[in-house]
Amino acid sequence: MNDGRDRLRIAVQKSGRLSEASLDLLRRAGLAFRASRDKLFLYGENLPVDVLLVRDDDIPGLLVEGSCELGIVGRNVLDEQRLAGGAAPAPAALIDLGFGHCRLALAVPDGGPIGTIADLAGLRIATSYPALLADWLRAQRIDAEVVLLNGSVEIAPRLGKAHAICDLVSSGATLAANQLHELATVMHSEAVLVASPRPRGAAASQLVERLGARIAGALSGAGARLLMLQAPRTALPAITRLLPSREAPSVLGLDGRPDDVAMQALCNASLDWQHLEELKRLGARGVMVLNVERMLA
Repeated sequence: MNDGRDRLRIAVQKSGRLSEASLDLLRRAGLAFRASRDKLFLYGENLPVDVLLVRDDDIPGLLVEGSCELGIVGRNVLDEQRLAGGAAPAPAALIDLGFGHCRLALAVPDGGPIGTIADLAGLRIATSYPALLADWLRAQRIDAEVVLLNGSVEIAPRLGKAHAICDLVSSGATLAANQLHELATVMHSEAVLVASPRPRGAAASQLVERLGARIAGALSGAGARLLMLQAPRTALPAITRLLPSREAPSVLGLDGRPDDVAMQALCNASLDWQHLEELKRLGARGVMVLNVERMLA
């Protein structure tokens, strides 16, 4: 690994919206952990993979300096530090993880004079993401002042610190509670698996690849259903058209029953009772639906 270490390290948010989902994903990828006494370090028990529990803003820096090889962080944090770092090597996003969805949005006071993004010219905008906001303003050719404010960004207009804000939004409830509404979206974000830009040895590279494949398999299995049945061979075209399959089904002949086949199909979560009833009407027998916990391509 790095610095003489023989174990891989993954940095994960200690607390917050990505914390539990990140640890759950690692467990679904087959990792088992034992917590340190201070609960800031999880020691991998079945693979040489340990977890550092840190502030999400610290994860890109830990990756850049080589303190860990992998991290799970919001794309908004990753892109903010990439822009702020200039030409410095930046962590590379490996896999979009499908949770922690949110958006970095511009919001303005309800009933105020700001109706379009053009109205932001010459005004002050408070944000915890100054690099992302400044980059967006340049792209929109808007000359506005970026005011850095860490925490409680949504109250900046009421305090007179800014005319508008740029902050993370999920449901929009916090904006509504502070008499704000969205004006524009700066970027969409979700959790991503990222890798250190530092060179890795052969053993570390193999472990990163192995873990990445496991995580991709755990994500692929989410919401998947394995359908198993027997049916008349003549019903195959109608059954295939009916199913919400992810890929072409597997079909096997049955010994001593040339007119029948056994079928397996990987389906989406939309497979429901109505599908099963229609399958039975088409002559399917022994229909079983199994939840898929994980897949490995």
